[in-house]
Amino acid sequence: MKRSYGSSLKHFWEIAKLYWFGNEKSGALSLLLLLVVFLLTSTWLGVALNTQQGVIISALATKETSRFWRAILNFVVILLSYAPLLAGFNYITGKLGNYWRQWLTGHLLSGYLSNRNFYSLVGNSEIDNPDQRISEDIKSFTQDSLKFLLLVVGYVFQVIAFSGVLWQIYKPLFFLIIVYGLLGSILTVLVFGRPLVGLRFEQLRKEANFRFGLVHIRDNAESIAFYRGESQESKMGMLLFREVFNNFNSIINWQFYLDLVAKIFAFIPYVIPPIALATKVFSGELEVGKVSEAIGAFILVFTALGFIVEQFQSLTTFGAGIERLHTFSQTLDKQGKLQDSSQSHPEKIQTINNDSLAVQNLTLLTPNYFKILFRNLSLELELERGLLIIGESGCGKSSLLRAIAGLWDSGTGKIIRPTLDNMLFLPQRPYMTLGSLRSQLLYPKTNFINTGDEHLNHILHQVNLPNLVERLGSLDVEKVNWSDVLSIGEQQRIAFARLLIAKPQYAILDEATSALDVTNEGHLYEQLVNSGITYISVGHRPTLEKYHHLVLEILENGEWRLREPV
Repeated sequence: MKRSYGSSLKHFWEIAKLYWFGNEKSGALSLLLLLVVFLLTSTWLGVALNTQQGVIISALATKETSRFWRAILNFVVILLSYAPLLAGFNYITGKLGNYWRQWLTGHLLSGYLSNRNFYSLVGNSEIDNPDQRISEDIKSFTQDSLKFLLLVVGYVFQVIAFSGVLWQIYKPLFFLIIVYGLLGSILTVLVFGRPLVGLRFEQLRKEANFRFGLVHIRDNAESIAFYRGESQESKMGMLLFREVFNNFNSIINWQFYLDLVAKIFAFIPYVIPPIALATKVFSGELEVGKVSEAIGAFILVFTALGFIVEQFQSLTTFGAGIERLHTFSQTLDKQGKLQDSSQSHPEKIQTINNDSLAVQNLTLLTPNYFKILFRNLSLELELERGLLIIGESGCGKSSLLRAIAGLWDSGTGKIIRPTLDNMLFLPQRPYMTLGSLRSQLLYPKTNFINTGDEHLNHILHQVNLPNLVERLGSLDVEKVNWSDVLSIGEQQRIAFARLLIAKPQYAILDEATSALDVTNEGHLYEQLVNSGITYISVGHRPTLEKYHHLVLEILENGEWRLREPV
């Protein structure tokens, strides 16, 4: 996977500028400026410390007692000054990184959850594991960005300050370290750069796929146990891990050669200053302490110039994270633009907001436009009435509900419906949110007026869950995974309770009682009929017809028939 460093920097800036030039720029830039002041002070203290170290050695060599102890005192004072400086620097860096992560997480999470992008991205091969991109990649991006930025700024100060020291001691050393440091960086980038960046990018993707496979096993543990599919799941898990293993082996091989070159480059600077200054020390032109001072300055300049060599492993991982985050951000932007221009497509269903619910000459296709599900469907559902949709599996029953919800718009014709705020959809497998039992009942809204304990208990009695609160302890009990606590039948009854609490104008039920026996199903539908809610149901049981006023039967070859219940 070929990626240029220029494009990585460009992609980094496209993400970073959202925060640094956004509505929080004043506070962020103020903290960043304070960190730069800390770096300047730290560099000045480093030069002073290096100078005093040279003085100590020179004083020992010349046996100057007072000069030695004075240098020791200065050395200790400088060291003690470092403590509050480093503590403050790390504190502000942590705060700034956390604020940046909070803002960027909110920005991308908002984009991910707006306009149902999270639904549209299902199956998108470019955006694997969006959860990891929002959590891990944003965390790494913000923390590593600050780390590398402050390292670069600090190293710039370090090069300027200690190059001055080398210039004063022996000018050729200054030119030698510049050439030596740049040579090491260029060699590292040209030889090891491209392969390691690509491998790091693939490692993030493969690790995420492996983790997703393990989560998938956990979420479907019961089904796997019923099927006795342990062997197959084990093979699939090891197959995913084998990709992680092989890719990381390649990283280890390349990293070995990088480390070998980096260590050689790092050891040589310890002997260059003594060799270069030996003649001047032997002749008495320089104090012996100047050799120590030159070694310290030489190594610090080399470390700064060799930043890419030293941090290359982290930089390659960081670059891979930038690409993943940039791809995610760009995809969210494209989804927004597609939403804005969707009406311009020649075959898009037109949705009209109105107080009634009807379809006019609706021809519905699959999202890829490969198959026509039905043609020219027209019907209108009167208020406080029920419509039952039946037909063979795969004929388009649930697809019609998706079209009404605005999830599918491939086709022609019109859908007239109220705004989605006035509708509640009950899927076959209810979604169990995180939180308490109370939050389960009030999902997706929590601003209902009449939601006291007495009312919620009454609703639970209506859906045949009279002992649920007693069994769990209270309405405010919280569980990590409600799908493990409640059976699928109980979850469907919870979903019906949401419907009776919210009392929307319209309800859309996609086999919402499939896990219940006929008696319980009939009881719930009686509650729905008496609620005054207008509803559409998808179901297979003939017993459902008596709770509806119209039946839409979707036939083969795109045909359909509208009739009264039998």
